[in-house]
Amino acid sequence: MDARTRVAVSAALILGLLAGCGDDAAAPAAGDPAPQATGEPWYDETTPAASGGTTGGAGSPCPVPVTFPLADGWTAKAVEPPKGELAELVGEALTKRGGTTVRCEVDGRPAGGGFLRIWATDTPTAAPRAALESFATGAGETVTGQQFRDLRAGGLDATEMTWLATSPLAEEEAARNWALAVQSAGQTLVFAVNEGLITERTDVLPAYRLAVRGLTAAR
Repeated sequence: MDARTRVAVSAALILGLLAGCGDDAAAPAAGDPAPQATGEPWYDETTPAASGGTTGGAGSPCPVPVTFPLADGWTAKAVEPPKGELAELVGEALTKRGGTTVRCEVDGRPAGGGFLRIWATDTPTAAPRAALESFATGAGETVTGQQFRDLRAGGLDATEMTWLATSPLAEEEAARNWALAVQSAGQTLVFAVNEGLITERTDVLPAYRLAVRGLTAAR
């Protein structure tokens, strides 16, 4: 290898390293298939759960303008705010977050998993990335390590975010969160799961991957 070739190769390596720096993960343009990033923080090697049915659409337990597959043993139910004066105050804290309102919850506890929650933005046409940023900070937790990527979620273009969150009320280790935002029928939706005290990523990611990779616009 002559001197000019060595210089060119070195320059290319330096540029490649610089291009890899930054807060956002390297991501394809929206509409491309889901990228594959093994290990922290995306864990794309996680195998989606086996399907046990579908939900979504008007009249379903998850009344949102998309349909998606349910992990086997997981059940969907609509989330209604509690009734009564005190219940309304408590319910507001549990059903509102960062400009979104929870619409349904997919419960995996009978199958040994956690929860997948689907939220609708209060401003229906909110941009997916902006919706995710507001959602992540909307619980009053300390948020660090935010990363974003654009991808194809089933039949829809989507933006996905992952971050670490620490509750100010507990001195526990920061929990890893994942959320994906899509737009359908004029509404922005956020699908969210997280690790916690009693759940690990292996409890929640298989059902989440199954759901978001099977998204279709409801008819």
